[in-house]
Amino acid sequence: MVTRITKTGRAPASTAYVSHVLDPCGIPPRPLRCTRLADLVNILAPKLVAAALGMEPEGVMIYLADRVDRTRLPDVTTA
Repeated sequence: MVTRITKTGRAPASTAYVSHVLDPCGIPPRPLRCTRLADLVNILAPKLVAAALGMEPEGVMIYLADRVDRTRLPDVTTA
């Protein structure tokens, strides 16, 4: 999230600012972040997500789903 203050540097927006922006919708930032991370890790490679976000690979592994997306499996016909 880019703000008037963060656009000049590399620091992220403060937690207080993000919370204040999200107040009208009634959702705290943490569940949104977790949902987005889970989505990214399950679509892309966990190591790639970790590198892109400056995290340790072990840190993103907890967001991997415990199910297999059938649309990503090859089409196999049984004989």
